[in-house]
Amino acid sequence: MAEQPARAWRVVLEHIERHLLDGRLGPGDRLPSERELATELGVGRSSVREAFRVLEVLGLIRTATGSGPQSGAIVIATPTGGMSALLRLQVAAQGFPLHDVLQTRLVLEDAVVGDMAAASDRDTAGAHRMLEAMDAVDLTPAEFLALDAQLHLSLAEASGNVVIAAMMAGLRSSIESYVQAGVSSIADWDAMASRLRGEHRALIAAIDAGDADTARSLVHAHITGYYAAAGLTRTTPSDTTTEN
Repeated sequence: MAEQPARAWRVVLEHIERHLLDGRLGPGDRLPSERELATELGVGRSSVREAFRVLEVLGLIRTATGSGPQSGAIVIATPTGGMSALLRLQVAAQGFPLHDVLQTRLVLEDAVVGDMAAASDRDTAGAHRMLEAMDAVDLTPAEFLALDAQLHLSLAEASGNVVIAAMMAGLRSSIESYVQAGVSSIADWDAMASRLRGEHRALIAAIDAGDADTARSLVHAHITGYYAAAGLTRTTPSDTTTEN
């Protein structure tokens, strides 16, 4: 009997998921009331409320009490926050293998810079702001690398692909943790920072020029080059996880 509430709210989730998948529900649509869903599915209203809380955390609905057009549970079209949160929780709970983070980052950022360079309307203003911020002479390695991560995230967000942007946002803490961990292995940080600035500027210039092939080549060399310089490639995927 103790397992019944968990099964019940999953029934509600699966019901709503089916309606989203087959198009009976979409962004802006209001979900049936707690009472209606409880009666239709044969579950308690507390189970419906639990399902709504899960959907709200996932960024699929928003709920509001009271009456009127903004009350109740409404489907929203902003799943980015939910996906990012789930990835961050996965990282925090057990970490991802460093090798897997690298491979995922290469796939995502290859798509980001390639698509941005190929687009007729590209927006690299955010990336340029990060470039300027990274020119400050008094930045600590930690501050510099936090801006580095933000630069790459700004490109993902500007690419227009909300799924990639969400994944990059969710992996940001994991990416920052491994690049920060590599600082101690770099003998001349000032030289490394200068090198990273140059690589970033060349990458953004290639995107601005619409040169997708060069942009892809540069981002791959940039990411893997830091791994090698920081000694991170010596570790095998099976024995390393990122830490937060």
